[in-house]
Amino acid sequence: MFLMGRILAIDYGSKRTGIAVTDEMQIIASGLTSVSTKNLIEFLKSYTSSEKVDLIVIGLPKQMNNELSESEPLILKFIKILNNKFPNMPVERVDERFTSKMAFQTMIASGINKNKRKNKSLVDEISATIILQSYLANK
Repeated sequence: MFLMGRILAIDYGSKRTGIAVTDEMQIIASGLTSVSTKNLIEFLKSYTSSEKVDLIVIGLPKQMNNELSESEPLILKFIKILNNKFPNMPVERVDERFTSKMAFQTMIASGINKNKRKNKSLVDEISATIILQSYLANK
């Protein structure tokens, strides 16, 4: 059986970033963690030193009118740093509209209690998973 590298998805936020990853067959998206954004590059260095990653998918924040949201300049700045630190790592973007709302609905549907639903880290991780599932469904 031929194993590929994983695909890693990032739901970038100014304070916290959700991260999801595929299995080595690039079939199943699973939440990995959420990290403080200031520690994101260090986390990625550590992760990619122990796991083969073929691609990083980053959410593209659009508003209902299809215009980019105010967080896009921060994400573009992060992508420049990412390209600098990981020059051979391809980066793709995926529309992330509704991912936070979908993450919250997923938490309710899966029976996660109200206190845990207030955990923004979990919302970020689920949002990254939804971004990754969207990428996998459309590739």
